[in-house]
Amino acid sequence: MTERALPVTPLSLRDERAEALDHGLALLRQAWASFDEPRPHQPPVAPERHELFGSPLPETGTGVREALDAADRVLDESLAQARPRFFGYVGSSGLESAVLADALAMSHDVNLAAEAAAAHLVEQQTLGWVAQLVGYPAAGGTVTSGGMVSNLTALMAARTRAFPESRVVGVDASRVAVYASAEAHSSVERAVEVLGLGSSALRDVPIDGRRRMDPAALASAIAADRAVGVTPMAVVATAGTTLTGSVDPIGAIADVVEGTGAWLHVDGAYGLPAACTDVAGHLFAGLDRADSVSVDAHKWLFVPKACGILLVRDPAALRAAFRHDASYMVEEEGYVHPVDTTMEYSRPFRALKLWTALRAHGAGAFREAITTTIELARELADLVRARPGLELLVDAPELSTVPFRRVPARGDADAHNRSLARALQEDGRVYVTSAVVDGVTCLRPCVVNFRTTRADIESLVDLADELGRVLESG
Repeated sequence: MTERALPVTPLSLRDERAEALDHGLALLRQAWASFDEPRPHQPPVAPERHELFGSPLPETGTGVREALDAADRVLDESLAQARPRFFGYVGSSGLESAVLADALAMSHDVNLAAEAAAAHLVEQQTLGWVAQLVGYPAAGGTVTSGGMVSNLTALMAARTRAFPESRVVGVDASRVAVYASAEAHSSVERAVEVLGLGSSALRDVPIDGRRRMDPAALASAIAADRAVGVTPMAVVATAGTTLTGSVDPIGAIADVVEGTGAWLHVDGAYGLPAACTDVAGHLFAGLDRADSVSVDAHKWLFVPKACGILLVRDPAALRAAFRHDASYMVEEEGYVHPVDTTMEYSRPFRALKLWTALRAHGAGAFREAITTTIELARELADLVRARPGLELLVDAPELSTVPFRRVPARGDADAHNRSLARALQEDGRVYVTSAVVDGVTCLRPCVVNFRTTRADIESLVDLADELGRVLESG
């Protein structure tokens, strides 16, 4: 049998393929090594990069090696959440095993909209594994691009269940209500807007002393709406708020929702992985009573973006919300196209990276890593309490978010902390963002990186104190 010749096309690497792959792997190896230790600073975008970004569309290519080198320099000068002292937002970690699986998935370019053979089975198994990990009795679900799409998908199912004709005739938005904590993620509001209900349909339910949704206030809000003919379409409980990491009392909320006809969705994009741990699992009691739950695996399950998971008790609810009859998507008896349970058509094989990582490391390793980050957050809170001039803004972190501020001896504390956040970012040895808790500006570090150590959180406290003193003396 004669060997098949590689296609002659200007886009084929042909003889460059082996060298390009070796060079790309060398750059990847170098990047991973750089994540093992904190870097001394965040490099600025170099002048030659600005020059590159201003260049016109190239008519003739540079070759893959030079293009990869340029990409590597761009990434080095970008803000990488995979680094151990990135404490801003709720970052991902770029788990190595998952990165390799993602590269394979992108190479094969499987589309999870229609029949995808083994890839579809892997996605279903991954959904089942995540459900088992967090303790949720899922019967189905879908893999999405992240929390925004997961929340929107769940609320689409909720709308269709509450108003079966809504896909045809729409909904009178003035007669619909969705309820969420006053500190729920803004993606919930955005989802309500995208559904065409308008943000006025979203009820901000007050929080209690632990910054959790108040079930009594929720019950009052639902009763008031029902009294004037407004339908309670959905309640969104938050399992780990972005601001402070608080977990809404899911069981008590489920008690309120029961009998109202409302769909109960748990937005666990950040916090839900902690349900698998001994140190925080009790916070998620009642999760099994929700109609749907979501979690971003690219947050506290460490895999690279994007990998959102939506789990549902009744997969028929997703089919009712999204299924279309299309002549180019012929249905076979007993088979449901994946696109019939999601709003996405061109859907990459996002599940493979999480499936591979779970197979490579096992659930126990993930459980241990999540537990370690929770323990580090508690140690960070202890370090803040022990440092004169620093003030913790929560009694104790429920998960791994630890908002605190520096209190200057004089001047406006809010302005001081805004300046301190900018100074820490410009210094580059750690990265942390600012936030506002109860009208008070603070630093809001979140520990969700498996690479982070005690030395890293000690550095955060030391640098906040050191740069704060510089700002104060200036």
